[in-house]
Amino acid sequence: MAAPPALTLFLVKGRNMKFAGLFLVFFGLLICQALADTSEHDFIVREKRNTRLCLTKKILTVNGKFPGETIYARKGDTVIVRVHNKAKYNVTIHWHGLSQPRNPWSDGPEYITQCPIQPGANFTYRLFFSEEEGTIWWHAHSGWDRATVHGAIIVHPRKGTVSPYRKPYKEIPIILGEWWKADVREVIAESIQTGAGANISDAFTINGQPGDLYPCSNQSTFTLKVKHGKTYLLRVINAAITTEFFFAIAGHRLTVVGNDASYTKPYTVDFIMITPGQTYDLLVKADSNVGGRYYIAARSYSSTVGIPFDNTTTTAVLEYAVSANTPAFPFLPDYKNTTAASQFVAGVRSLATEAHPVDVPQTIDERILITVSVNLLSCEPGRNCSGPNGDRLSASLNNISFVTPTTDLLEAYYKNTSGVFGTGFPDQPPLFFNFTGENLPGFLLFPKTATEVRVVEYNTSLEIVFQGTNLLARENHPMHLHGNSFYVVGRGFGNFDKDKDPLNYNLVDPAYKNTVGVARSGWAAIRFRAQNPGVWFMHCHLDQHMVWGMNTVFIVKNGNGPKESLLPPPPDMPPC
Repeated sequence: MAAPPALTLFLVKGRNMKFAGLFLVFFGLLICQALADTSEHDFIVREKRNTRLCLTKKILTVNGKFPGETIYARKGDTVIVRVHNKAKYNVTIHWHGLSQPRNPWSDGPEYITQCPIQPGANFTYRLFFSEEEGTIWWHAHSGWDRATVHGAIIVHPRKGTVSPYRKPYKEIPIILGEWWKADVREVIAESIQTGAGANISDAFTINGQPGDLYPCSNQSTFTLKVKHGKTYLLRVINAAITTEFFFAIAGHRLTVVGNDASYTKPYTVDFIMITPGQTYDLLVKADSNVGGRYYIAARSYSSTVGIPFDNTTTTAVLEYAVSANTPAFPFLPDYKNTTAASQFVAGVRSLATEAHPVDVPQTIDERILITVSVNLLSCEPGRNCSGPNGDRLSASLNNISFVTPTTDLLEAYYKNTSGVFGTGFPDQPPLFFNFTGENLPGFLLFPKTATEVRVVEYNTSLEIVFQGTNLLARENHPMHLHGNSFYVVGRGFGNFDKDKDPLNYNLVDPAYKNTVGVARSGWAAIRFRAQNPGVWFMHCHLDQHMVWGMNTVFIVKNGNGPKESLLPPPPDMPPC
């Protein structure tokens, strides 16, 4: 924005240049404030009866909706959300993909950045939008409540700016989810009690509906009505608890233009693979010459071998005109097609233009190698456990299975309370071996249990390499970091080679994400600058693995001055 003529003259001819510089800063702040808005929402959390698959049961909802309502914001806005817990369970809400600068108090994971909101209590979340532009989402971060407590967040460009692609005719959230006939709280409670894996879901859903291929479902199938020649923006979110998806639309190609609230180079494909926690923005042109009806479909990408998974398919309908004809069905890769999944992921690149630049750390201050494993814990004396060999299933990062504290870890850090967590999360695994080999020694299966975090100095350029292992289950792991997005600079299969693999990193236009899939028997490398002081949870977004302990916490210390320091806690933080 050009300065007014009078201001320009003042800057050129004025004597007090220091004052002029301060005036410009103040003037710029006024402009930013004028372009940002504050909006407010009330979230009423309560149970509601819902019918799916011929069965009615109570589910936890926000404002009686499943999925919950969509929040709309602009880049730079502030959104206030007052959560009123009218249910009989504790609950928290996480704003997935929102970096929340200096404000982990409103991030949401229970016992990490807050104590849960107890029945009958309230808490006000303060959401600070900064760099995000595109699609993120919100969900419960307490137990498995997010199975039904979730919704989209759509972040439009700041006022006075536009997105890099032509404005679509309409934009539609497409939320992929899972449905159990049983109470989802009982599903995970049984798993924890027995030490076995949780029962698989009974159906998948698109915008809360299973679709035509399930019993008692075809009357409620989600339908997207389109006009020929128009372009639609689908904001696809994987809100599933345990499932990665292949997703496609019959007769129509998908052009990826964004992921995890960051623009990408246009990338046209027949299908996508999306992990829990991830979002993709897809442009779809209604260009079928024959019109009619076409299935929108999603089904599992299951990278494991010998482990049960839900092999059903959820559908919605893209419809040009009402018709009695059966919709055409899209091609979806086979459930086990790791090659198809990996090839799709490899094609996603940041837009990297002058208006939407990248800022990839070209050098690093610290590299952390983290092994990602499914493990066992010994069955406690006097219990009967149903995991392999009569033990309990668990999971770990660097051979530490995270133990969630019973009080708020963020508050403990802020008040310097001892005994809640340790600071010994290591920068490498305790033992190097052929992580992706066969017939690994049994003693490697049993990790340490602890609440260990990693403390990082402000502005550290970090590289984290997630190394998958074959200890108990070869599986793709979607790793999510709260409070930060990161560049996915490299990925591959087998064991990471610290001397050779960095030579092939993409430091020009890597995807910018908040959730990265670590390939089955493979690795993924991410880079970011630790410039967000606070306490930030990092975990696998397959919630079974999170419950088992595939988590840790990064604490980013304060920098210099108040703008590089953690904000003080709000007065209404829930008590434990």
